Amino acid sequence: MPIYEYECTECGKVEEVLQKFSDKPLTTCNSCSGNLHKLISHSSFHLKGSGWYVTDYANKASQSSSSPDKKTEKKAPAPDKSDSKPGVSKSTDSDT
Repeated sequence: MPIYEYECTECGKVEEVLQKFSDKPLTTCNSCSGNLHKLISHSSFHLKGSGWYVTDYANKASQSSSSPDKKTEKKAPAPDKSDSKPGVSKSTDSDT
């Protein structure tokens, strides 16, 4: 049977209740008779052993998508560093 957590909207108290799947959710707080709402908790359920994605298939996927060797990796050419600024043209007129 799963353990459900409920939080009271009035007093803020959190209760853990062992319930069946078929049981109706609790609606009133035992402390102050306020309204309860069900919390979503982190599960402690783990899949262990062989045949599960975590143990078998996840390792294969990470190996096939690994980065390429540094020998085959090509670098982009460095940008040309000239004295002129973009959008500014140099004039060679001697009329000034």
